[in-house]
Amino acid sequence: MSRVLPAIAAAALLLACTPEAEKKPDEIRPVRVLRVGASEALRSFESVGEVRARHETRLAFRVGGKLVERLVETGSVVRAGQPVARLDPADLALAAASARAQEASAQAERNLAAAEMQRYRELRERNFISQAEFDRRASGLATAEARLDAVRAQRRQMANQAAYAVLAADTAGVIVAIEAEAGQVVAAGQTVARLARPGEKEVAFAVPESKRDFFERASALRVTVNALPGRTWHARLRELAPVADPVTRTYEARASILEAGDDVELGMSARLTASAEGGSRIEVPIAALYSRGEQPQVLLVAPDGTVRPQPVRTAGIANERVVVESGLKAGDVVVAAGAQLLRPGQRVRVLDAQ
Repeated sequence: MSRVLPAIAAAALLLACTPEAEKKPDEIRPVRVLRVGASEALRSFESVGEVRARHETRLAFRVGGKLVERLVETGSVVRAGQPVARLDPADLALAAASARAQEASAQAERNLAAAEMQRYRELRERNFISQAEFDRRASGLATAEARLDAVRAQRRQMANQAAYAVLAADTAGVIVAIEAEAGQVVAAGQTVARLARPGEKEVAFAVPESKRDFFERASALRVTVNALPGRTWHARLRELAPVADPVTRTYEARASILEAGDDVELGMSARLTASAEGGSRIEVPIAALYSRGEQPQVLLVAPDGTVRPQPVRTAGIANERVVVESGLKAGDVVVAAGAQLLRPGQRVRVLDAQ
């Protein structure tokens, strides 16, 4: 015990004489920064589509049956009233014949009731029958005449259905699609072919959910056709579906091509470019944003070389950059990438400024 105490005292004296250890300096991280500047809010978005006719008609039979003949092909030019396809008319012809026979039977019954009515009228005038019996005969004649009218209407309907075995084009145009082939049994109303009417042409395209408002506010629409390079047409948004497609989650849209000539043919691939203008805005790279909690932030580089977090409010993405609605001003210097690897107050070394 006598030897331990002097050793402890010597160690304490030695520590008292040792200079205080120097603190390890903070690591200075090299970073790339961006000097924020306000740019004019001119944005554009391009979508691909197909040239379509303004008016397309789906041709279909009014009755069902077996398709025995198709008289047109895709691309066929048809005139109004030209046959497009035919059904097997056998069943429809039998139904029409049955209706004619029923009409002849009803006509005979009506004639017999009329003759009997004439005889009973004479008997009534001589007071050989009662008024009640005469009224029964008059009612029988009225019933026969009503049944004859109903059977005649049915016969006309069956005659019309027999004529419906031939599908004809309502207007002149071009067949742009065939959806039924010979030998196929089709139902009433099932599309057999699509007919495009001549006249106004437009581009059918799909709009992503994030760009729906942008297309509605677009100040200019331009159309280019892949088969006609170097040419551009102005367009006007005519239709934008209010509900997104449940599969693709896009909105179907149509834009009319202004002053499109005959060289712009149906079915050509087209590109639609929408442009919108607004006031000045601030944009930063997507990599400059990071999240601490629910609100996005960026790291500002102070004049003394340290960084501090700055909450921002965003307003969408444009051309792979985030539009900042509030939180930054022109001239601010922000860390362009890797902000989540730095801590507030850490010193940094600027590599370059964009």
